[in-house]
Amino acid sequence: MSMKNLKSSLTLMALFLFSVSSVSKAFGKGGFQQVKSEIRKYTSNLPFRMPEIRSPEIPNRTFNIESYGAVGNGKVMNTDAFRKTIEACSKAGGGTVIVPPGLWLTGPIELRSNMNFHVSRGALIAFSKNHADYPIIKSPTRGFVVASPLYGFNLHDIAITGDGVLDGDGVTWRPVKKSKVTESMWKGFVKSGGVVTNDGKIWWPTKEAADGEEYLKNLFKTKKKSELTASDFLPARDYMRPILFMLSRCRNVLISGITLTNSPKFAMYPDRCEDVVIRHVKVNNEYWAQNGDGIDIASSKNVLLYKSTVTAGDDGICMKSSRDKSGNTALKNIVIADCIVYHAHGGFVIGSNTDGGMENVSVRNCDYIGTDIGLRFKSARGRGGVVRNIYVSNIFMKDIVHQAILFSTYYEGFGKGEGPQPVNALTPVFENFHIDCIYCEGAREAVRIDGLPEMPVKNVTISNSVISAQTGFFSDFASGITLKNVTLLPKTGDIYKINNTKDLTIDKGFCPQGTDVFMNVAGKETSGIRIMNTDLKSAKMPVRYGPDVQRNAVTQK
Repeated sequence: MSMKNLKSSLTLMALFLFSVSSVSKAFGKGGFQQVKSEIRKYTSNLPFRMPEIRSPEIPNRTFNIESYGAVGNGKVMNTDAFRKTIEACSKAGGGTVIVPPGLWLTGPIELRSNMNFHVSRGALIAFSKNHADYPIIKSPTRGFVVASPLYGFNLHDIAITGDGVLDGDGVTWRPVKKSKVTESMWKGFVKSGGVVTNDGKIWWPTKEAADGEEYLKNLFKTKKKSELTASDFLPARDYMRPILFMLSRCRNVLISGITLTNSPKFAMYPDRCEDVVIRHVKVNNEYWAQNGDGIDIASSKNVLLYKSTVTAGDDGICMKSSRDKSGNTALKNIVIADCIVYHAHGGFVIGSNTDGGMENVSVRNCDYIGTDIGLRFKSARGRGGVVRNIYVSNIFMKDIVHQAILFSTYYEGFGKGEGPQPVNALTPVFENFHIDCIYCEGAREAVRIDGLPEMPVKNVTISNSVISAQTGFFSDFASGITLKNVTLLPKTGDIYKINNTKDLTIDKGFCPQGTDVFMNVAGKETSGIRIMNTDLKSAKMPVRYGPDVQRNAVTQK
């Protein structure tokens, strides 16, 4: 063997041994034991009963993708090598699939049960730019979808670990709104090809993507759902776009350390999964990434997410739920802690689809910096359900673009201005929210609650909080709202604007020097407003009454 070949062989062996060693250190027996210890720490002393989260059991075998023909030079397509490695691991009864340092070009990767898919530090999985590499497949919960770059369906005992990077090359898939990018960026997209809509507002990377929505509308008109096949959706593949990392109906899941970037649509989407731990994950999507959600927990139960960081083009960390035939609450027992969200439409988000119901969610000790909204709870008529028992505490925010806290039952303006509608199973219900120790420096609006006339937002407590914003508190169609030891520091306007709100209590409030009006009340439904233990001497007018409000609607003690 020549000296050159000997050095090359020794280098490859060193990389292999490094990868095996890193797996052993992080997720050998001791690594999984550490995760179990962290699970106990984060799921104890909760305000609701949290079932034990079962972590995956992975056999002690390793399979390196290089042993199955993978080449990490960024030129060779490794789809077949990934498939062969995963198949060998599965046939052996499971183990760890090692992706060593390198630039690994590949098409979609399908995971299997009893497997740890370990992406080593220095490994960059670059998913194919060729959309023909992504077949239309049928998922257990979402019907026909474009195969995700990384996915698994109906699995158990599955881990995705390591400090490597998965790049979804989403820029080749996503539309771009002109309003979201700079003029020079917009010119660059247009110059690269693709299609611009007639109104000049949206750029699509291909004509197929631009025409996809209309194609699907016609498809659903001409064929019954039971008649559809994968081939029917191929013309709309570019429009449908895949989720970067999707798990559906999986249990005993660990996701640790990986970085997800440049996703075609949502970055991470565990859907109808149980017993899931997500830790030390990083999501990095461009701020202009259309539908570029960071981490979406969808209709899942017994989930722990901690010490993760998200930058997203849409919602940062988001809860979604969809109805199924069982009628049970779709999303339940969720713990989120010690996370950071930078740019995103919301730091912690619920909705907009809440029709499957949600309960028992704890969010604590998180930082939101530069998000559009801090705490964002959204739904709308026709996509609502019961959302209750939500506990949020120790949230620290800075430079929030819009609201620090927002409840909205008019997602994207749907139904705004309409009168009361009949209540049904798809009417949004937000109730029993407990929000404590919220600190925000800089927002356009401190708190906004927009309920429905037929279904007010109910039983929300905000306590021990300080929020500095351009404007203060607004509520419309809310009931049973309590603010205790809350300091709002608006730069302009009234501290509180109350409209069609019942049974609102302000206890130990704060009235800054120079306040013109502390509380402005309006709406014929307004009643039972109590201001307690609050010095209003600094206000020129403690309460301003609208013409349709009774004088006894507000009491001061």
